[in-house]
Amino acid sequence: MDTTFLMNSLWVMLGAVLVILMIGGFILLETGSTRMKNAGHIAGKTILTFSISSIIFWAVGFGLIFGKGNPLIGFSDFFYSGYDMDSLSLSGAVFFLFQLAFAGISLTIAFGGFAERAKLSAYLVFAVLFSVIVYPPIAHWIWGGGWLAEHGKQDFAGSTVVHLTGAMAALAATILLKPRIGKYNKDGSANNLAGHNQVFTALSVLLLWVGWFGFNAGSTLSVDKGFFGFVAMNTNLAAAAGTIAAMIVSWIVLGKADVPMMLNGALAGLVAITASCAFVETWAAVLIGFIAGISVFYSIRFFEKIKIDDPIAALSVHGTAGVWGTLSNGFFATKELATVGKPGLFYGGGLHQLGVQALGVFTCAAFAFIVSFILLAVMKKVMNGLRVTEEEEIIGLDMSEHGSYGYPELVKAEQQFKVQ
Repeated sequence: MDTTFLMNSLWVMLGAVLVILMIGGFILLETGSTRMKNAGHIAGKTILTFSISSIIFWAVGFGLIFGKGNPLIGFSDFFYSGYDMDSLSLSGAVFFLFQLAFAGISLTIAFGGFAERAKLSAYLVFAVLFSVIVYPPIAHWIWGGGWLAEHGKQDFAGSTVVHLTGAMAALAATILLKPRIGKYNKDGSANNLAGHNQVFTALSVLLLWVGWFGFNAGSTLSVDKGFFGFVAMNTNLAAAAGTIAAMIVSWIVLGKADVPMMLNGALAGLVAITASCAFVETWAAVLIGFIAGISVFYSIRFFEKIKIDDPIAALSVHGTAGVWGTLSNGFFATKELATVGKPGLFYGGGLHQLGVQALGVFTCAAFAFIVSFILLAVMKKVMNGLRVTEEEEIIGLDMSEHGSYGYPELVKAEQQFKVQ
């Protein structure tokens, strides 16, 4: 068997493993960023919904994205067999697993908008619908040879496909679910419903940061000339710049170096560079990450001001940064690296690529939000609501949905202390 085929397959398999391990990072991120009484629920539903998305992706998702079809959707390779695809220089089964991991991550991002108040049944039903109706069309348009690919849309590893899609579904959910109990006062001011474990959140960012090397560098799908190293380098630089920028801006504005904001800056830098990591020079990667770190700070404050309750900042980290990261190609994509589409504005390409990037952002964001909103609105009507009762929310979803706490000793001790 060809050595290149084997090496490519091994490399992308490693990338798939790293991306799937990012699910663990999201468990810690969402758990650490929310309250103790919901910890077990969040951890369990994340594993369960990834399992659902895996089965759905095998049955129909992969075929809808990469199957032979038209510019809007694919129509073949359902219940994918795992055999090699003709156009690939690696194992078809490995490519399938790699793409499955991306679909699972996008769904996990979407569920950030459900946190601390949605019924478990809402997670289960939307996991199926998102994995069939929302994610596959967008992925097909950009990665499956669809109409945006024909226009030269640049999204190397998914700032739009994965992150913006998930964020727009999360936005639809937050609007329909409404804010958590106690988030806003009668005068409109917001309360800080602080997460219970910043150490978990910091560890989650480290796990996601490392997993992102599979996300971005793995998307080269090849070991040829070691180009994955350059992609990984850009990824790391953008994350570092986003971290520093968010820390600086929070320190200046708030008077303190806010730890959660700094961590969000790291993730924003990673999300932003995901679209452009293979198309821009290293200095541009630093600038893209730095701008993402600043933008996430003001985006979080904006959504809180307009009473959009986003417990894990999914809309800002994955939405705002996803938009910026996608558009950044229109400025910084170089002639040498722009293997898809055309160079950016600063490299002699004019406004053409920026226009293509903006078109992709608008259409994909609109599609993901509108379709998700309609699906969730229908679910809300049919399922007698998406949200748990007020009493269940106060008790916590660990107990109301599962009958046991993720931290039984600690929660009981906290309740006893309150009684005293």
